[in-house]
Amino acid sequence: MVQKEQYYTGVGRRKKSIATVRLTKGKGVITVNEKPANQYFGNDSFEQILYAPLVLLAKDKTLDVNARVEGGGVHGQAEAIRLGIARALLGISEDFRVSLRREGYLTRDPRVKERKKPGLKKARKAPQFSKR
Repeated sequence: MVQKEQYYTGVGRRKKSIATVRLTKGKGVITVNEKPANQYFGNDSFEQILYAPLVLLAKDKTLDVNARVEGGGVHGQAEAIRLGIARALLGISEDFRVSLRREGYLTRDPRVKERKKPGLKKARKAPQFSKR
């Protein structure tokens, strides 16, 4: 009988992005939507966002990350994955909560785009005022 690989999951959200993350034992490879993270994002700053909770807990060389993400832009997606990774790490050990909370990796950023109001050009931008 084949033994199934143990994994830990977490869901992260940011703006319009939703990420489901799966952590497994491995060599520290991050895969996003079936592609390596550096190929998916194409920018080191986004990779640093992803690795931040793993580096904090010194797990960046022992855990593989497999993330499925959709919606939003690349920055929102990267932060959604970071939140998903942090939540999945809590499944490994609740002792990680204090250090992850201190760095702000467990806090869901609630800021989203404000809706457009009638009579305005955007959410708050009004048309130019003319006295006459």
